[in-house]
Amino acid sequence: MTEKVILTVAPTGAWPSKQDNPAIPLQPEEIAEDVYACWKAGASVAHIHVRDDNGLSSMNFEKFERTVEIIRSTDCGIVLNLTTSGQLGLKDEDRWRHLVALKPEMASYDCGTMNWLNTSVFENSPSFLEGLGNVMNEYNIKPEIEVFDTSFIYNALYYLKKGVLKAPLHFQFVLGAAGGIDATVENLVYLKSLIPTGSTWGAFGIGKGHMPVLYATIALGGHVRVGMEDNIYYLKGRLAKSNVEFVERVKRLVNEMGKETATPDEAREILKLKNIPKNKNN
Repeated sequence: MTEKVILTVAPTGAWPSKQDNPAIPLQPEEIAEDVYACWKAGASVAHIHVRDDNGLSSMNFEKFERTVEIIRSTDCGIVLNLTTSGQLGLKDEDRWRHLVALKPEMASYDCGTMNWLNTSVFENSPSFLEGLGNVMNEYNIKPEIEVFDTSFIYNALYYLKKGVLKAPLHFQFVLGAAGGIDATVENLVYLKSLIPTGSTWGAFGIGKGHMPVLYATIALGGHVRVGMEDNIYYLKGRLAKSNVEFVERVKRLVNEMGKETATPDEAREILKLKNIPKNKNN
């Protein structure tokens, strides 16, 4: 059987603007339209951020609700993975309110605190991580453990032992974030060596490390993430025309390595997702 690669698209993120790349989707209607196009092109999972009316990073509940509502109203069968870290300085409950109401199959679990260099502190306190883990367990939402540095893995292992996280774990290695581990193949191999047997994992590189990390992740048997949250350039000096362009490139690379991109339902099976929407279209 051909090995399946889960392809996550992260179309928006918290920082890039229309001034950075006019093609980035920021409001619910354009995010949903973009996700749909990426699903048609071969994406398995959509990692969703939202913005306020001015295009700034936000955890506005109504924006999440509208985005999810539009996607679920179509025949799009993509797995929804909602961020819990789209805005700094919020109360813990405001970072998981949308999970309780919308019940996505997955959500981000940023397992540690770090400095965004020269800007701010990306705070994920022990009380927040315990509370978020408990909410995810209650509603059968799969945590995507986002790893910005090695300590995030050790934190996850602590919460696994404590019962806040449940095996099998799914890790997403984030390489190249300002203040996090650098985007090199050597660092990717090291992070992979630290996770428990039986875990699933994916990775992506930000900026110039994007392509080396992408190639290495596929070669090492990991899953991949692409999109304008992480890179607004398709090639050096050339802005991406759309998120679909990233998805189509990954699909070509995966096929050339003798593998296939996973369908959303295959991704659900690989990740052992439980909270499958009753109205999911196939």
